[in-house]
Amino acid sequence: MNIIDKAFEKAIEALHLCITHKGFSACSLSHDYELHTNYCCIWARDSSLTTIWTLPLNDPKLIEASKLSLETLLGAQTNTGVLPNYVYVNNEEIEYGGVSNICALDGAMLVVIAAQRYIEHTKDKDFLHKYYKKLEATYHWIAAHDSNNCGLLEMPESSDWADLVYRSYNVLYDDVLWYVMTLAFAKLKDEMGEDGSALRTKAENIKSRILFNYLPNETNIAEHRPPHAFSQFNLVHTPYLIEQTGPHSYGWRCDVYANLLAGIFDVVDDEQRETTYFYIKQTGIAEPYPIQVLYPAIFPGDPMWRNYQLVKVHNIPHHYHNGGIWPLAGGLWVRYLLQIGKRDEAEKAIESLALFCQQGMRHEWEFNEWGHGLTGRPMGKAFQAWSAASYIGAYRKFTE
Repeated sequence: MNIIDKAFEKAIEALHLCITHKGFSACSLSHDYELHTNYCCIWARDSSLTTIWTLPLNDPKLIEASKLSLETLLGAQTNTGVLPNYVYVNNEEIEYGGVSNICALDGAMLVVIAAQRYIEHTKDKDFLHKYYKKLEATYHWIAAHDSNNCGLLEMPESSDWADLVYRSYNVLYDDVLWYVMTLAFAKLKDEMGEDGSALRTKAENIKSRILFNYLPNETNIAEHRPPHAFSQFNLVHTPYLIEQTGPHSYGWRCDVYANLLAGIFDVVDDEQRETTYFYIKQTGIAEPYPIQVLYPAIFPGDPMWRNYQLVKVHNIPHHYHNGGIWPLAGGLWVRYLLQIGKRDEAEKAIESLALFCQQGMRHEWEFNEWGHGLTGRPMGKAFQAWSAASYIGAYRKFTE
């Protein structure tokens, strides 16, 4: 058996280690060697992505864990539509905030997307009718974060998965999810016998706003009348969608994870996908393993540096969100390559991803959470659910 197929089998084994009576925990509880960590929880974003990527396996235990995850999270919804960031497995504690008690909006968006995928795959109409109003409330709660009616969300600082990186206001990653969630909720409305066409029109507007706001180029410059000297259009042209914009500044770096999502979900066209592909190849972002999630890394003294990146010495350069390697995104890189017709490169990428997942700090085939951006050595939690699930998603696309 080659390593690509072996990794697929081991990924399924790793996922089964993350099944609890409340759904998918972020990592295997029996392999979390730190005490009192919040990895022993049902995370909105982790369990939702795990659900999306594993439903096609038609594994009864994994499907049941997907349903339990959604029920756990939706069951903890507030009366204003707020969903928890995570719910503890072994007690009744519910956490709505994240770092510094800031809300985590991306998890809520992913729950709506995952619920729609679950309903579409299982045809579970009872689940749809039971939770539709909750999903609707969460959609409207997220929509309220478009506070100036510009079509994009205005995000609090550090309010998504990259919670140890400074970014706020209009954030590419979150707006890509906003687009995908709007399309998903349109499908839910259709399933309920309502008309989702207005939401599909809204999604197209979100998409056009993303392209205008995050892709500096000559056309957008011609259409833009900058109100101040801090406009992102001073960049003139970028080979990727930039990571964030705000009223007084912008972040020019490449959020690799967000750009891969934008390509896979057709926010950008074939020409832009190809341009971003060449940039990733030129910079070596996908080496030694796929793939670093931010380029270039942020160093102390940079305007984007914040001292909270030093929590647990977690987010120093080439670590964690700050240019670390994440198999979560590595699986998307494989799919991105397949989408643009680079099958030979996709084969090399999935083999490289399998080799990373085979590594471990204590065990073989750990499907570790993340690795050092330069050395490629694993540095995160062992048997991470979404690492295994992302590999499964990539493997299924590769073997179609």
